[in-house]
Amino acid sequence: MDDRFISTKEAAELMGVSRVTIFNKIKKGEIEAKKIGRNYVIDKRSLGSIYQDITPKQKKLISKAVKKAVEEFGEALKKLGRE
Repeated sequence: MDDRFISTKEAAELMGVSRVTIFNKIKKGEIEAKKIGRNYVIDKRSLGSIYQDITPKQKKLISKAVKKAVEEFGEALKKLGRE
């Protein structure tokens, strides 16, 4: 995939929201995305400053924090996601 595009998962991690939220924003037209097969890809440029203001180091730290939170609170997050 072209490196100017990110997946819905990457967009969700970057924005600190769930993939469902990303899909809802795509459906509402709040995020521009292209459908490739069954998946969507998002042009980084369409995210504007959300994507561009974060350095690679910050992205790595965010990913690490998300992973740690999921490891520690995964079950609670799953339960909250069902409500």
